[in-house]
Amino acid sequence: MKKLLILLSGLLLLQTSCSHTESIPGTRAERVVSEIHDPSSNKVLVACHRGDWRNWPENSLAAIESVIGMGADIVEIDLALTSDSVLVVCHDRTLNRTTTGKGLIAEIPYDSIQRCFLKSGHGVATSHRMPTLREALELCKDRIVVNIDKGYQYYDLVQRLSEELGVTGQLLIKGKSPVADVAAKFSRYEHNMMYMPIIDILKPKGQALFAEYLGTDTVPLAYEVCWSEYTPAVESCMKKVLAGGSKLWVNSLWPSLCGGLCDDAAFEGDPAAVYGKLVDMGATLIQTDRPELLISYLRSRGLHD
Repeated sequence: MKKLLILLSGLLLLQTSCSHTESIPGTRAERVVSEIHDPSSNKVLVACHRGDWRNWPENSLAAIESVIGMGADIVEIDLALTSDSVLVVCHDRTLNRTTTGKGLIAEIPYDSIQRCFLKSGHGVATSHRMPTLREALELCKDRIVVNIDKGYQYYDLVQRLSEELGVTGQLLIKGKSPVADVAAKFSRYEHNMMYMPIIDILKPKGQALFAEYLGTDTVPLAYEVCWSEYTPAVESCMKKVLAGGSKLWVNSLWPSLCGGLCDDAAFEGDPAAVYGKLVDMGATLIQTDRPELLISYLRSRGLHD
């Protein structure tokens, strides 16, 4: 059966911008998209959180370029909207932490933001400036899948830009919206980004959303599952995700997202004791803050190209 993004009552409501079964993928991004669409593959895809922020300013073009060079599969970026409706790549609602500027991005025009400089992870001003989403997508086109975080609220704006640039098929967006809301939004477009629900499985809202997906026979490409402690409920959720034909996305960013199986534990101890457990749980998409370490471990097991 052909893989569907969202299946609701037997009706195809969400679809990606191109068919991945009609042609052999050629670009790096197409190969990654093909893997995302293949629930039977045991290859583990590496998603880099805000790019290579340990060596470059987070969410900068240089940080994105760096993880592309490492051989990462997905780069996660965050969006904010300026007062004159320009989508920029920034995690925070304000300029305060990541740039030399101050104030709410939503209240500042783009040309003023461009006069600010991005800060390094140590809070030191650099020569880099905050990129627009257009600049980031132009850099990533055909080279890496882009996970747009903190961006579902801007779906329509992102959709128009991605169609203009011809990159819709290599974009992945996540959210916690009800199934029907997502289906309604996606039904307005001929082509759509890949979509992934976020399931905080130990929280009531996360449990309810997961039950809703299961109850409507909806089969996403993947679920992002978050958990602070590995319990029978977490194990059951993961098994249902995999048995239902979806991939499993986990975050090794910090302990509360992965029950302590985080990047720092892998860096300070044995990567196999951390990343190996995530793989054994069935994860084939891992978002990390230490991409080089994760890629090295996965390649030692033949799980990453």
